[in-house]
Amino acid sequence: MSTLRTPASTPRTTDPDWWRDAVVYQVYPRSFADSDGDGLGDLAGVTSRVPYLGSLGVDAIWLSPFFPSPLADGGYDVADYRDVDERLGTLTDFDELVRAAHEHDIRVIVDIVPNHTSDEHEWFRAALAAGPGSPERARYVFRDGSGPDGAEPPSDWVSNFGGSAWTRVPDGQWYLHLFAPEQPDLDWTNPEVRRDFEETLRFWSDRGVDGFRVDVAHGLAKDLSTPYRPSNEQALPLDGSDPLYDRDEVHDIFASWRRVLDEYDPPRAAVAEAWAPAPRRVLYARPTELGQAFNFDLLEAPFDAAAFRTIIERNLASSEQSGASSTWVLSNHDVVRHATRYGLPEGTDTDAWLMTDGTTPPLDRERGLRRARAATLLVLALPGSSYVYQGEELGLHEAAAIPRDLLQDPKWVRTGHTVKGRDGCRVPIPWTETGPSFGFGPVAPHLPQPADFGAWSVEAESGDETSTLSLYRAALAARRRLQRGESLVWTEGGADGVVAFARHDGWRSVTNFGPEPVPLPPGAVIVSSGPVADGVLPGETTVWLA
Repeated sequence: MSTLRTPASTPRTTDPDWWRDAVVYQVYPRSFADSDGDGLGDLAGVTSRVPYLGSLGVDAIWLSPFFPSPLADGGYDVADYRDVDERLGTLTDFDELVRAAHEHDIRVIVDIVPNHTSDEHEWFRAALAAGPGSPERARYVFRDGSGPDGAEPPSDWVSNFGGSAWTRVPDGQWYLHLFAPEQPDLDWTNPEVRRDFEETLRFWSDRGVDGFRVDVAHGLAKDLSTPYRPSNEQALPLDGSDPLYDRDEVHDIFASWRRVLDEYDPPRAAVAEAWAPAPRRVLYARPTELGQAFNFDLLEAPFDAAAFRTIIERNLASSEQSGASSTWVLSNHDVVRHATRYGLPEGTDTDAWLMTDGTTPPLDRERGLRRARAATLLVLALPGSSYVYQGEELGLHEAAAIPRDLLQDPKWVRTGHTVKGRDGCRVPIPWTETGPSFGFGPVAPHLPQPADFGAWSVEAESGDETSTLSLYRAALAARRRLQRGESLVWTEGGADGVVAFARHDGWRSVTNFGPEPVPLPPGAVIVSSGPVADGVLPGETTVWLA
């Protein structure tokens, strides 16, 4: 019988099911805290803010990539999966961060990027040097081109960042990249690729990592047989037949990962970023695979009672089917912040809005934040785990007016300067009311912050009982006391546009999605997203009742 592996650092508590109802705080390290004054956030900066995260009341932090990277895609182009980018620190800094988090009983989740490497990864450099037909090229997807002289791409597949998904190298072959050309796709039929990533999982698990977020989990398995079939990634079929995404073969990969993750006590957790239809997404969340899969439905939903209720019902049913727990997400590093989305007219094309620097259509900031607070409080009352993106606890809006010459997202270049991309939600967050970077660090940050950021800082909001930070702290403290089990019972809301449900021991969440006040159901107020008085629940407000 094999002996379970013992990590270098462990949390104070050892509940193997901690992930089922955890509040996970996503840290984008380069934009969280700068400890060394180079304008870029780093691991020591994250460690310095662990007490803040403990006081906020989160159960885990998810670290977006901090590995060595040329930053063609914000760190999601990884040059070495078992090290720390020297601009962000060292492995010793990482170990110190894990120890500090565990001392506060906060778990650590690491972002793993298995679909592609950086073009500066030693494997890809070796593949270019070795030439066609070599074992080095077999780790990636290299193919001959089409046409009489091979000068055309092998297929018409399109990159997620715009343009062809194929790039030609000097010897005439082409390599596949579902994202930027600097992100060549790995070939997961290659046993060496599979073995190496299993060792990467062990490397970080041995250092005390409690779980993994798996980037582009639905993209690893590909049908590369010819003739190439067109991909339908915008509306994936329900039978796993798309050549590039959500193929049945991917589940064998994650079954092998689960065997590695179960080598530890408690087993390491994992959550799939799998942009697949809900009936297919549950496959990634099976206990024999990753255990959870992100539910991104609310990222695309309007602030509407019927939409929220439908999404909640569908995803609770899916989680019951898979044996996992639901995951709830309103913002992350890839989308316009939800305080901003909810303040724009329904149906607004946010890419087009960003191209106007956030001027057209006009943003109703107060309404957007009011709705964001209500949606957040509703989500935190649901069974399952909730993912919070850094800065949303401050009520931050999208930084829409970043000058074009300072944009970093590869979408800006790849789309011919027609899509500004995701930099607006990745701007360094404010900690203090004043200073060259509002407390992010001693110098101006790598992405410019809005001039009014000081008013939204941790310092400004900490002493204000009505602030969004105070709401998050109160809600997370109450959630920790109240959250038990997976049960949810829908209750009568008393009016159209109201979503109401009861949880364990009878505590209730009631959200008025409409603009007008409605009668407040009886009960003692535990926490509310806005002022509640005189038996009335205002519009666009959530309340928890005992």
